[in-house]
This record gives sequence, structure tokens and C-alpha cells, in this order.
Amino acid sequence: MSSLSRLRAFPRIVTEVRAFSSTSTLSSNIGKKPITYPTSITFTQHTSSDGHSTLEVTGPRGTTSVIVENFFKLKWNTPAAETTPITPTSASTPSLSLTVQDPSKKVQRSRWGLRRTLIANAVQGLTEGFVLPLKLVGVGFRAALEDDPTLVGRKRLNMKLGFAHPVFVSVPENIQAETPFPTRIVLRGTDKHVLGEFAAEIRRWRKPEPYKGKVSNVLPSS
Repeated sequence: MSSLSRLRAFPRIVTEVRAFSSTSTLSSNIGKKPITYPTSITFTQHTSSDGHSTLEVTGPRGTTSVIVENFFKLKWNTPAAETTPITPTSASTPSLSLTVQDPSKKVQRSRWGLRRTLIANAVQGLTEGFVLPLKLVGVGFRAALEDDPTLVGRKRLNMKLGFAHPVFVSVPENIQAETPFPTRIVLRGTDKHVLGEFAAEIRRWRKPEPYKGKVSNVLPSS
């Protein structure tokens, strides 16, 4: 076999080589975006002995807290930025900006976007709230909301999901649930993460079975 034939007989393995760049590390595109908020929102920053802070966000729907590491700097664009709690004036256009000490460090850069998202979600949850609809698709699938006999003052979902027995799921205190139709569940809450976890708990009772026509699916909010 000639050298040319041997080369054709064996496929080539091509390795992608990434060129090194001397440019500086990019900052977090999400983290550097200012968070706008209405005048009904106030912030209170509590600093612990280790330098880390807890940002308490208060709004019409309640209060929530977000941990802020000591490498963050928070800046409000209102005259009341130096007060605690920070309350914007009605004539201002309030926003909150987050910066980190060293954007070239991976930990700081990754936390930058995360903390900005958590604070923005807290603002939205305490003003507008979050809505997550669930749709039950399957023969005989249905859900109803009723009093929970095991927890005083709480509600639970009574669901028929194709089992020989009903499925009962207690609704957490910080979540409101309703069943406008037997095959639809609407969840409302101020914490996006907690809302998603509760929806996942419901879905675990009936995982998608597309080939059998039985699917419990999370629909985007309209």
C-alpha cells in the first residue's frame, strides 16, 4: 500500500486549537446591568462580622433577603443612597448597580450575574409576583384545591393522575394555588425559585409519557 493510500485509509483527527488572547477578561453582561425598581421597594443592608452582607428587600408583597458577598459594592442612583433603609424619592428614577472588586476572578464574575438576578427577581416578586401555570394532560387527569386536614389553615391539591389512589400535595405557606379548571393549576408567589421547586414536586408524581398520551407539563405564563 502506498503512502497516499495509507493516508486515505485512515481518517484524520482534527483538533480545534483555541488561540490565546491578551485582552482583558470580560465583565458579566448580566451583572453590570442596573436594576430599576419602583418607589414602593426599599432596601436594608445588614453587614456581618466577616464582611458579607444581607440585602433585605421589602415591597408591597412582603420581605425577602439576598446574600451579598464582601467583594460586592452596591450603588443606588438616588439622593437617599446613603441612608438605611434606602428609600427612593417619588421624583427620582431609582436603580441599583452592582460591581465587584476584581472582574477577572472567575468566582466574582459568576456570582456577579447570579446576585444581580436574585435581587431583580426579589424586586419583581415583591411588586408583581410570579405566576406559574401547570396543565395536566391525560385521560382522567384532574386536580382540585381543598383544606389540608393535617395542617391547620393550609390548603392541599387533590389530584387524580392515573393511579388507583388520589395524590395529595400540601401547598407551602408562601405559595397561593388555584384550580380554575380541573386540568389546570395556577401557582402564585413572590419567590421564583420556591415556586419552581413546588411545580417540580407536582410534576414528579407523573413524569412525561408522550407515547402513552399522559403528560404533566409546565406551560409558560401568559
